Amino acid sequence: MRAIVVAGGTGGHIYPALAIINKIKEKEPKSEILYIGTTDRMEKDIVPKLGIKFIGIEMMGLNRRNPLKNFTVLKKYSDAIKKAKKVIKEFNPDIVIGVGGYITAPVLYAAHSLKYKTIIHEQNSIPGVSNKFLSKFVDRVCVSLPGSLKYFNKNKVVYTGNPRSEEIISVKKVSKTTLGLSQAKKLVIIVMGSLGSITMTEKIKKLIGDFKGKNYQVVIVTGKNYYDDYKKLTIPSNVKLVPFLDNFINILKDTDLIISRAGASTIAEITAIGIPAILVPSPYVTHNHQYMNAKELEEAKACKIVTEEDFSSKEIISKIDELLNDSKTYQEMQINSRKLGIKDSATKIYEEIRKLIG
Repeated sequence: MRAIVVAGGTGGHIYPALAIINKIKEKEPKSEILYIGTTDRMEKDIVPKLGIKFIGIEMMGLNRRNPLKNFTVLKKYSDAIKKAKKVIKEFNPDIVIGVGGYITAPVLYAAHSLKYKTIIHEQNSIPGVSNKFLSKFVDRVCVSLPGSLKYFNKNKVVYTGNPRSEEIISVKKVSKTTLGLSQAKKLVIIVMGSLGSITMTEKIKKLIGDFKGKNYQVVIVTGKNYYDDYKKLTIPSNVKLVPFLDNFINILKDTDLIISRAGASTIAEITAIGIPAILVPSPYVTHNHQYMNAKELEEAKACKIVTEEDFSSKEIISKIDELLNDSKTYQEMQINSRKLGIKDSATKIYEEIRKLIG
C-alpha cells in the first residue's frame, strides 16, 4: 500500500496518526508511507525521528479573535493546496488519510480534487472545523466516540474508536518503581496535556503542599515549558515532578488514578486501560469539545468531571480520597471505562482503508 497520512499540531492528532501507520505496516510490511504535517509544530520533530518520510507544508488555523487576519490564512490555504497537489502527484498514493489538525483541510481537499481515495478520522465528540468541511468531499469518515456519528453523512461514517487505544493495550506495563516510587502505595498521575497548561500550572502549584501525609503517591507531569515554575516550591516526599514521561503509557498501566484534560487521545488511553479518571476539560478549545468528550464518560459513570474554574485543593483532594477509599465506586468506574474502550480500533480503520482501495 502507498499511503499519505496527514495530521498535525498536537499529540492528540499525531499519535493516532502514528497508530494507523503502525497498523498499516503490521498488515502490509512493504507499504510506503508519506507523512504530511505543518512546518512549525510537534510533528516536524517527532515523525522524522521514527524513520517515516516527512514533508512539511506551511499552514495556520483560522483566527477567531481577529477575522481580518484570516485573509492571510486563506492565502496560506490556497498555497498549501497547490503544494499538496504537487506532493500527492509525485507520491501517487493509493489513499490519503487525514487524522486532524488544520493541515488536513488543504491536503485532503487537494487529494479529492485529484480523484484520490480519501478517509478522515475524527477524535472528538464534536467535529473540528476541518473535518466538518472535509466530510463533504472524502470517501469515508471514522469517529472515536458514538456521539460524533450524528454530525456526518450516515452513508459515510463508521464508529471505529480511536486507533491509539489498540496500541495502548499492546504496550508493556512498566512498574511505578522505575520512577523511584513504592510499589505498595497507590499512584495518582496529574497531567494537563502533552505541552502542559499555564493556567493549570498555577492551580496545581497551590495544590502540591496538601498532598503531604497522604497514603498515596502523586506524579505531576508538568510539561517541558512549565517545569521550572515549580522550582521554588517545597515538594512533599510523596510527590514527584517530571517535565515529561517518554514511557507515559507504560507507567499509566501501573497507575491507580489519573487527573487530566479530556482530549481525544487521553479518552482513548483511559478507556483502553480502564483507569478511573478525574477529567478537567480545557475551556479553550473549539466548541468546548473536551467537555463533551468528558461528558460521554461521565454519563457512563466512567469518570468525574471538575471544571478548570472549580479546580482547587479542596475539590480535587476530596475526589481523590473518595475514589481511592471507596473500592465499590472505584471498581464500577474501572468496568464502565473498559466498556467504552474499543480494543481493535486501528484494525477497524485499516479495514475501512482496505475496503476503499479494493
